Amino acid sequence: MTTASNKRVVGAIELCDLPFLSISDLNVRVDTGAATSSLHVDNLEEFEQDGELWIRFDIHPDIHNVDKVVRREAPVAGKKRVKSSTATRERRYVINTSIIMQNEHWEIQLTLTDRSEMTYLMLLGREAMNGRFIVDPEFEYLLTGKD
Repeated sequence: MTTASNKRVVGAIELCDLPFLSISDLNVRVDTGAATSSLHVDNLEEFEQDGELWIRFDIHPDIHNVDKVVRREAPVAGKKRVKSSTATRERRYVINTSIIMQNEHWEIQLTLTDRSEMTYLMLLGREAMNGRFIVDPEFEYLLTGKD
């Protein structure tokens, strides 16, 4: 059993790297109300590779330069029915990817969706934080120390 003393404290906003997707220093919204983490993508396209379902999508790796778009591919780990913050139900693709936060590296599931109306391109949900973090929503960048 993991105790609270074994967990690191994170704020409402933190930084992460998604090395499989070649994204670094991404500002993420930490959200204990969301079970699954989600990432903003555009132009989703299914395709088959070696008999498996894959997905292609566009992402903006640099939040400060939304004109920069890169095309990425990943195997589909599944599809998940998700209720968005606007109470809309949608079926989203799920991919597995690695995440790095303050030198800690682990695997998470990400749903891919259109978050263009949201302030942050990525939402870090409960499943990705389980056993690792305690959230103090009063602060930002507690883990990563960004000013």
